[in-house]
Amino acid sequence: MKKNMGSTDKIIRIVIAIAVFVLYFTGTIQGTLGIILMVFAVIFVLTSLIGSCPLYLPFGLSTLRKKLKG
Repeated sequence: MKKNMGSTDKIIRIVIAIAVFVLYFTGTIQGTLGIILMVFAVIFVLTSLIGSCPLYLPFGLSTLRKKLKG
């Protein structure tokens, strides 16, 4: 898969995932909402580790900085 995520995007996703994990395991969020948010948190972590977001592809989005040639 082509990388399309910049470092800021990755950091934001990981911070959100950590917040969801903490809220879930402290019992602040639970039930169906908790499960759904945990699934999204896992997806955020995986896409951050891979460096590619499949939802960006159809829209041609990328948060990577373009390298200057020269």
